[in-house]
Amino acid sequence: MANRIPLIAGNWKMNKTNSEAVELVKRLKVLVKSIKANDCEIVVCPPFTALSDVAKELKGTNIYLGAQNLHFEDSGAFTGEVSAQMLKEIGCKYVIIGHSERRQLFGETNAAVNKKIFAALKQGLKPIVCVGETLSERERDKTKDVIKKQITESLANVDVNKIVLAYEPIWAIGTGKTATPEQAQEVHAFIRSLIKSESTRILYGGSVKPDNIKELMKQKDIDGTLVGGASLDAESFAKIVKY
Repeated sequence: MANRIPLIAGNWKMNKTNSEAVELVKRLKVLVKSIKANDCEIVVCPPFTALSDVAKELKGTNIYLGAQNLHFEDSGAFTGEVSAQMLKEIGCKYVIIGHSERRQLFGETNAAVNKKIFAALKQGLKPIVCVGETLSERERDKTKDVIKKQITESLANVDVNKIVLAYEPIWAIGTGKTATPEQAQEVHAFIRSLIKSESTRILYGGSVKPDNIKELMKQKDIDGTLVGGASLDAESFAKIVKY
């Protein structure tokens, strides 16, 4: 893994009320307190409404706070949006950018992702930038074409050593299907060849569970995971962190 510290991030999506979020991290921080920072970085990404209270709960722990999205402007008339500065002040260290649900459901483009990356970096946030192909793209053998376009356009003029990448095959998100470790490694190796960096961490996301994490993490270019559903249960997420 070329001395890359593994990163396990939980994307809670639109789940957990404020009180539920606080309860989850209260339980989680006890379960993972033995994990050393140089063994694994742990990140939770609750909904915006829970960030502030979760930040308080995580103070002094080995768990970092992340957000699920941000706007690329510093401030302004953008109803319903949040800026990098707002996230930074709350206590976020990470922010997910370009998740496939943002791309598919909300029309987020590679150009928008690129702007968001720069907005995050300007405030000292670490972007977790997502890329991935649909099932039909994979079946038509377009995976590498799609990934290359997403990487090239989303990361235009970006210093890849300042970001984290996440490969999420869209056909494996929330479906219970997972890319085989070999399929995931093939795409991770391809991404690494595109970005030409041995230090940038590349996470795998897509139905990651306690029973498949070990095999995924054995792969040379998989440096951690972006976990969806399994991160909503403290015990399940802790098992993944302790793979």
